Amino acid sequence: MTDAAVPTHCPYCALQCGMSLRPTADEPGVEVVERADFPVNRGALCGKGRTAPAVLSSRVRLTEPLVRRSPGGPLEPAGWDEALGAVAAGLARTRAEHGPDAVGVFGGGGLTNEKAYALGKFARVVLGTSQIDYNGRFCMSSAAAAHQRAFGLDRGLPFPLADIPRTGCVILVGSNLAETMPPALRYLTELRENGGTLIVVDPRRTRTAEQADLHLAPRPGTDLALALGVLHLVVAQGRTDEEFVRERTAGWPEARAAAMAHWPEHVERVTGVPVPQLREAVRMFCDAPTGMVLTARGPEQQSKGTDTVGAWINFCLATGRAGRPLSGYGCLTGQGNGQGGREHGQKADQLPGYRKLTDPAAREHVARVWGVDPDGLPGPGRSAYELLDALGGEVRSLLLMGSNPVVSAPRAAHIEGRLRSLDFLAVADVVLSETAALADVVLPVAQWAEETGTTTSVEGRVLLRRRALGPPAGVRSDLQVLHGLAGLLGHEKGFPADPEEVFEELRRASEGGPADYSGITYRRIAAEDGVFWPCPGEGHPGTPRLFLDRFATDDGRARFVPVVHRPAAEETDAEYPVLLTTGRVVSQYQSGAQTRRVDELNAAAPGPFVELHPRLAERLGVSEGDRLAVVSRRGRAVAPARITTAIRADTVFMPFHWPGEGRANNLTNPALDPTSRMPEFKVCAVRVERVGV
Repeated sequence: MTDAAVPTHCPYCALQCGMSLRPTADEPGVEVVERADFPVNRGALCGKGRTAPAVLSSRVRLTEPLVRRSPGGPLEPAGWDEALGAVAAGLARTRAEHGPDAVGVFGGGGLTNEKAYALGKFARVVLGTSQIDYNGRFCMSSAAAAHQRAFGLDRGLPFPLADIPRTGCVILVGSNLAETMPPALRYLTELRENGGTLIVVDPRRTRTAEQADLHLAPRPGTDLALALGVLHLVVAQGRTDEEFVRERTAGWPEARAAAMAHWPEHVERVTGVPVPQLREAVRMFCDAPTGMVLTARGPEQQSKGTDTVGAWINFCLATGRAGRPLSGYGCLTGQGNGQGGREHGQKADQLPGYRKLTDPAAREHVARVWGVDPDGLPGPGRSAYELLDALGGEVRSLLLMGSNPVVSAPRAAHIEGRLRSLDFLAVADVVLSETAALADVVLPVAQWAEETGTTTSVEGRVLLRRRALGPPAGVRSDLQVLHGLAGLLGHEKGFPADPEEVFEELRRASEGGPADYSGITYRRIAAEDGVFWPCPGEGHPGTPRLFLDRFATDDGRARFVPVVHRPAAEETDAEYPVLLTTGRVVSQYQSGAQTRRVDELNAAAPGPFVELHPRLAERLGVSEGDRLAVVSRRGRAVAPARITTAIRADTVFMPFHWPGEGRANNLTNPALDPTSRMPEFKVCAVRVERVGV
């Protein structure tokens, strides 16, 4: 390591903000300094980014392997040979006794492209299992499925973030950027400074909604009805862009007929959003010369998330706000590499380059790169929740990398039980997460600042995280782990530990696929502040803006998909009369496995809470700070009350970052979207009780 600051990127959300790391004499050995030249955040960082080096400290992280040497015994320090040998033996034993599909692999949306690629290859080539998925399934899989149906291609944003302030109107659906991606809030501020307008759809009046020109607060679980209601008004008011629909789309008559069944007064009864607000939203969007709809987890984490996103895409297509400059639909991906993680092989049904596992040509191409028989590649496996639910039954051993489902999965207490019932569990992580604490073997792995690798941001921009310092002596990279395990399981070649060597193979595997990285190199990324995929050759400039000439369908036309509103999987009743919705707070991230180890972040957000409206609090006899039990059909969570008028009176909100008695995902419903297999995190029926009364 030199004294010069190393340019890199934040390890947390999908903005992948630019930062630099400067060496220091004190542990952990680096500090964050501003990197003003990176175009996405222009130097700005949230508290998580500023404090990211704190998790590099040996005080909070794993620094040596741990092995449970007897059933029910403690995790004890071990050498790498013993630990890797135990993992290889455990996976091999299950495969020999129960078949390859009895071995599962579960990955994470924070893994680099190289790790995601190697993990998918390891599962299918070394283990021969179809049972691989990742926690990114819980992120934007509904939007991905809707993208594929409508546009023929899935990329979170089909345009750069820099286009947002230059459009005329943005409808932001179910996203609280001020808490989840704070540096991106400036794009909405600049939008309004430029004369544009902002509409926010959220059942809570969040810090982001406070910036809006119009805030629509629908009842949780009714986003689909809302989208269909505004599309109905577009048609009824003659606001359809008939020329665009005729020349660049297909399927409009059927989608229009479906939308016309959702008249405004009906939509008001379903959503609670007054008709005048629906009309005002249509006026603001259609009067603007250009417009964008951006969705996030709110509408997507529902059992009808794919159709909900599809309805918003239909709205964009009907108004001519897609496939044109400064207009379009986009999804704000949450996890740091949620986009790249699914493009290159962690997802149950996909091969590298976003190829379909069921496509014979795709199997042939990837198998040729891997040097294996395409007929030997397994088919699609279970989706994330279905895989976790099968643990201890048909899936008897699990290798888990970079995820903490004990906190992050729906119906979390049940999933914790499934993990405990496994014959064998191995976890590779940087900290002893709640999930790692259940493992038979824990492998301590390197972090973002200690290794080089690529990620793909919310914009589809492929970026290079650079190594700024070495990991502790007892720590290895995930690629080294896979290299070692592959060798022990009979595959001495094909799993290099060098990330650039892995990326070069990834380029070949993705070539010709929908997510074509073949023209992207480490050198190009470093020189160009990232390269937008698809980039099908080293002479290709990359593709910052998709669909301007044609959509990625066979005939180049976008597809309207007819959808109709249906209720949430679980409605309120006399026993469970209140709706629960979940989300994040600015000072914690996802399951909190890393951020809960940072003193500054814990001081700002020390624990869970239950947010409720004063009218509901009065009805329950609740005061600020009272301990509340929130109870669903699946479990119970306890946290202090936070009373605010910023939430609907029929709804309570809980953040999901904490384990223990305040674990919000004890409550959430694993009902799955039939297309994306996304669980319904965002709405379930609960009752709220004062504790000790």
